[in-house]
Amino acid sequence: MRPILSLIFAFVISLAVPAQKTPEGLFINSKAPDFRAKDQSGLEVHLKDLLKKGKVVLIFYQGQWSPYCNRELRNFNDSVQQIIAKGATLVAVTPEMPENIMKTIEKTSATFSILSDTDLKIMKAYDVAYQVDANTLTRYHNTGIDLQKNNGKNGNYLPVPAAYIIEKESSTITYRFFEPNYKKRPSVKEILANL
Repeated sequence: MRPILSLIFAFVISLAVPAQKTPEGLFINSKAPDFRAKDQSGLEVHLKDLLKKGKVVLIFYQGQWSPYCNRELRNFNDSVQQIIAKGATLVAVTPEMPENIMKTIEKTSATFSILSDTDLKIMKAYDVAYQVDANTLTRYHNTGIDLQKNNGKNGNYLPVPAAYIIEKESSTITYRFFEPNYKKRPSVKEILANL
């Protein structure tokens, strides 16, 4: 009888503790949420204004500490003129504080706008934000990565690596890359083919 009561108790407790919602990202044909944030130069970047000029390629990356993110941003920076030639603007978003964005620029030579997502507003609107679990935090800490220090008040949150192309006229998403495996990233070739 006691094991059955223990199981019932554990089940009831599990119902009372809210589970973290797994992000799914926005889907193709979804309306892209508008946003405003400052980039590495202190300039305000407003999606609505960017869309007046053309399509927007929006990339979410985890931080300057990630070699996968740095390689992705370097690749995009190497091809930024091709993206501009297709009439699009490239923008990246990170949970890191502005001083860490400067480290990203040092590592990647990025010339496009990189936004520090204060209070995770953009990442939550695009449904890419998740809280890093305790085991992963320990592994990060053991390799010298301190998300709390990198992200400031954004704490232990990261985005699922994602990329979207947002259409000029309708503000809808016409391309989506959303991959929980942080080692996989969209290729510049694929982005260019979808512009």
